[in-house]
Amino acid sequence: MEHRLFEIKLLLLDVDGVLTDGKIIYTDSGEEIKSFCSKDGFGLRLLMDSGIRVGIITGRVANGALSARCKNLGIDLIFDGVKDKAGALKTILKSLEVEKNEVAFAGDDLPDISVMRECGFSFAVANASPEVIQIANYTTKNRGGDGAVREICEIILKAKGLWEGILHHWY
Repeated sequence: MEHRLFEIKLLLLDVDGVLTDGKIIYTDSGEEIKSFCSKDGFGLRLLMDSGIRVGIITGRVANGALSARCKNLGIDLIFDGVKDKAGALKTILKSLEVEKNEVAFAGDDLPDISVMRECGFSFAVANASPEVIQIANYTTKNRGGDGAVREICEIILKAKGLWEGILHHWY
């Protein structure tokens, strides 16, 4: 596993159920509200500060909450409203000139399976559907929206030998 993760240059994430707990809350005025885990965000910042790019592939159209979160984190690679996630991966590979073995993807539900089969390493969050867990290279201990992405970031950073340097910075 570590050898495959050492090659990772890009982490792609689904949103609902991975970056969030999967719940969608609407206000009385119809505004959509999402809840994001601050530890996940910090993990993504550590990953990006270490030179690993992060992007989003989601089937839903990005709303204000997702746009604000991505802007806050510095994520500018956003593919939203995607029906064919494997097709989006092909577009990303071509535009960023990365190989599929250099890409990891984290998902939680059936629409994620196609891209999980095409990337170099696939993660399922702990509360993913059984079909997604079955094909994932690794299943997190944490649930989507509750530290799973932080766990993924740390796993990648450790596999690349970068974690000790990060810890040294904070000690």
